[in-house]
Amino acid sequence: MQSIKEFFTKMFVFSASATRKQFWVPYFGIIIITILMAYATGSTEYLRTEKFNLQLTGASITFGIYLLVVWLANFTLTARRLHDTNRSNWWIFIQLVPLIGAIWYLVLLLLPSKAETRWPKNQSEVH
Repeated sequence: MQSIKEFFTKMFVFSASATRKQFWVPYFGIIIITILMAYATGSTEYLRTEKFNLQLTGASITFGIYLLVVWLANFTLTARRLHDTNRSNWWIFIQLVPLIGAIWYLVLLLLPSKAETRWPKNQSEVH
């Protein structure tokens, strides 16, 4: 639960690092929470019918805001994970290279932590 709490509370922290555990635990936890949130707001129609029908209801707007917050928090968490491997957050854009970019990106996220980095503080140490 600490990792998921940090996922949301550290969503504007770029100048720190995140270990593999601090990245992957919230990553998979947020997937589960998002699926539950989609069902709770009735936003799963696309998954069932493969047709997108935009209806501006309170539930769909709530889900949209939730997705925006999760996207931003995930972006900054990914940047911190790359910092932990002593890489710039600009490496996020490697995903734009077709096929090989996605594989390379995954490998970067799976790499172990480096002892000496330009971002010595862990996200848990930042207030």
